[in-house]
Amino acid sequence: MPEKIAIIAALPREIAGLVKGVQADSKLRADGIHLFRLSSAVIVAAGMGSNRVTLAVRAALAEGGIAELVSVGLAGSCMSDLRPGSVVSVDPVIDARTGEQFEGSHYQGDYYRLVTTDTIASVREKVRLGETYNAALVDMEAATVARLARANQIRFRAIKAISDAHDFELASLSRFEGRHGSFRVGAFALHTALRPWRWKKTIHLGRNSARALSALNERLEAVVAAAAQRRD
Repeated sequence: MPEKIAIIAALPREIAGLVKGVQADSKLRADGIHLFRLSSAVIVAAGMGSNRVTLAVRAALAEGGIAELVSVGLAGSCMSDLRPGSVVSVDPVIDARTGEQFEGSHYQGDYYRLVTTDTIASVREKVRLGETYNAALVDMEAATVARLARANQIRFRAIKAISDAHDFELASLSRFEGRHGSFRVGAFALHTALRPWRWKKTIHLGRNSARALSALNERLEAVVAAAAQRRD
């Protein structure tokens, strides 16, 4: 069986551009797992956090023939010169909970240190992660993907898009985590609408996230094209 890559995200919007026009597996959708099949890649989003991304990886591996796990999605910056809208390759990935460090597959370009935490990082936490681990960015899933790649003896790499700057914080985001690790957009919109003093920051985050996702989609299209070439 020809090898494929598995692209693992948290939220469906992080892969929406890449799977436009492709139908998700209807059976897995019932469990909040959005799995899409391309000729050279399996693309999965199953929610935020370690437990949900574990389900995503397991669903991808069940397809068979997976040679590499690629952790993708939005991340927060921990350094002033890594700005929103940037897309970066990551190496190594560090688990803040256990201290484990995971090396990635090496491709051309610059690499940035990423730390995975259990919750959305505040500005204060970003500073701490930068000082403690020399981290450039922070997310909630990459270390779990890396650990599962190691356990299954397959390659791993991470590509992340910066949605929020090192000094940006929007309080209460974590309270909007919904069923299956989703983000409750409607509840967040209502909460924000009733708090006009947060409108400016929310708009700022929305614009930066849109820029980051557009740039991420462009990078991932190149990744999938390269995987298709390797299969030919």
